[in-house]
This record gives sequence, structure tokens and C-alpha cells, in this order.
Amino acid sequence: MAHYAFLDENNIVTEVITGRNEDEVVDGISDWETHYEEFRGQVCKRTSYNGNYRKNYAAVGSYYDEQRDAFIGPQSFPSWALNEDTCRWEAPTAIPTDGKLYNWDESTKSWVEVTI
Repeated sequence: MAHYAFLDENNIVTEVITGRNEDEVVDGISDWETHYEEFRGQVCKRTSYNGNYRKNYAAVGSYYDEQRDAFIGPQSFPSWALNEDTCRWEAPTAIPTDGKLYNWDESTKSWVEVTI
């Protein structure tokens, strides 16, 4: 089972569907990305949960960057920077790995422990 993202004129993902695997041939069709694109009249790009296609799984509202050939989610916070290797937004400091829950506080640009 493969997944495909449809893009608007600004390369924003408008829909993600489950479709045919690239190795399936049905009625002579084997290039499913092109098939879905032509059928819908909308740019279509394959995506995958495990990042095998275009770095990140496409989600409605994410952006497809043609230059990087990657799906990039909305920027989480203004202080976060895009990691060029993963195409994911990262905080200026790494989240603590002590097993506790944390939320990002943009005003202090730090991780704040969640207390329940």
C-alpha cells in the first residue's frame, strides 16, 4: 500500500490518499504518481510513513519543497530552525532526555517540565 499527496498551486498538501504500490501494474499503468496526477489534474507526490519518499510523511497543510524533494511541516515556533538533513523543525536546544514530559516555551526559548 502506497500513499500519495496532492498539492495546490503553492505546493501545500491538500489531501493524502492510499493508492497502488509502484510495483503494481494494472491496465498497463505502473507510474501511479503520474496516473493520479493526470486523473485529478493536481500535482501528486508519493509519500511514506518511514521517510523512504521525500524525507517526511506528507500531512494536510505541510509544504512540498521541490528543491529539497521533501515534505516540510509548518514551523513549530519562530525560534526553531529547519534541519537540512531531516527537513524537520528543531528547537534551539534539545529536549531533555530524562523521561519527563516537556513543552516548549517560546518566550524563554526553553523546555519547561509538564507538571500534572
